[in-house]
Amino acid sequence: MKTSRHPASFRDPSGFIFVEDGVVYRQINNCYRENYEHLMDSGLYESLSSQNLIIPHIEVNYAQIESPEAYKVIKPESLSFISYPYEWCFSQLKDAALLTLHIQRKALEFEMTLKDASAYNVQFWNGKPVFIDSLSFDRYTPGSPWIAYKQFCQHFLAPLSLMKYRDIRFNQLLKGYLDGIPLDFASSQLPLRTYFRVSLYSHIHLHAKYQKSFADRTAALETKKISMIGLLGILDSLESTIKRLEWQIPDTEWGNYYDNTNYSKDSFDSKKELIDKYLEMVHPRLVFDLGANTGEFSKIASRKGIQTISFDIDPVAVEKNYQNCGRDKEKCILPLILDLTNPSPSLGWAHEERSSLLKRGPADMLFALALIHHLAISNNLPFIHIARYFAGLGSYLIIEFVPKEDSQVQRLFSTREDIFPDYHQDSFEKAFAMYFNLKEVTEIGGSCRVLYLMEKI
Repeated sequence: MKTSRHPASFRDPSGFIFVEDGVVYRQINNCYRENYEHLMDSGLYESLSSQNLIIPHIEVNYAQIESPEAYKVIKPESLSFISYPYEWCFSQLKDAALLTLHIQRKALEFEMTLKDASAYNVQFWNGKPVFIDSLSFDRYTPGSPWIAYKQFCQHFLAPLSLMKYRDIRFNQLLKGYLDGIPLDFASSQLPLRTYFRVSLYSHIHLHAKYQKSFADRTAALETKKISMIGLLGILDSLESTIKRLEWQIPDTEWGNYYDNTNYSKDSFDSKKELIDKYLEMVHPRLVFDLGANTGEFSKIASRKGIQTISFDIDPVAVEKNYQNCGRDKEKCILPLILDLTNPSPSLGWAHEERSSLLKRGPADMLFALALIHHLAISNNLPFIHIARYFAGLGSYLIIEFVPKEDSQVQRLFSTREDIFPDYHQDSFEKAFAMYFNLKEVTEIGGSCRVLYLMEKI
């Protein structure tokens, strides 16, 4: 069998990911054999997988692979969607950081250590963060430092600190800094009072100064000898620092959207019933809820066991959605931050290491609820452009048309001139009919809004 690497899997000499007939596999190379055998034989993998801390895998027989470097092939549990740190809310990044530290501590118990502490080694699975890189474990040599310490600080501690002390939107810097936010930059942006937080001073400010001092020398924090007690002390300090970082959630228009909606209870219930009906007609496996706010309608799909990616532009709404999912044990919802008018692009080497939203689709179904007026009026997007993009994102579409007489549309016109003569239902239907068949059209009871079920042509 001829295999080819996934375009994002080329940096690690220990192995690579490949896809065959839509199934994801991972080749382990001979150079990683000793570490992999210790991972499996020591009990570390069993300990982590039994607690759902690492993505489980099975070993498969691929003897037909003709490669002198190949040792084994494993098949990890499949993930319905890959997300990235710049799409996570504050608590998601924090939970991913604590997971990474917990795994490093657990690895040391089995005489192993994490050679990588990248945020990209974490995904969200069944509502919780899970480690996905089973080739990140190396045998621990007594006296050796944690080689991934700097990477952990750049990927987790620096952005979390900036999000707390400066602005929650600092997580978007991770789009530009794929290997984490440089510590000298983080240090320059953090307020003076963080110099008096001992742990932040040590792990960010002093760490950044140390890096600069030794930039042209072979010695560095990552190569100094350190005892096990000292190493565990660093992990304790990082963990307590991360736990103390709390974001005081402010009030925002979208975070409190359902407190100010113009729906009556009957209209709201009618809309839920229609969405439930349309889901039963299609039976999708993966839903993208675009403009999901705090995930009220995502729950309708989730509670049917449908994997639902719940996107919203507002970090507050996404944070509340994530916290609600944890409290309500919603395992099928993944809340993510996304500006639909400027969605996550393809990034990294050759534009292939981190995929755009479009390349991570299509979903079986899209929700676009109470969204069309924001795209068409607030962002001046013609219906035909919206329809074309949605056709690339999903096979089915549940979309809500909000006419001009709706009070929410009138709010938009209170601050701008109505220069949208084509914003009406007939024009909307004609544009979307270019890319979709209209399967169902139903007025939402007690409102002037209309809900559509469409299927891509």
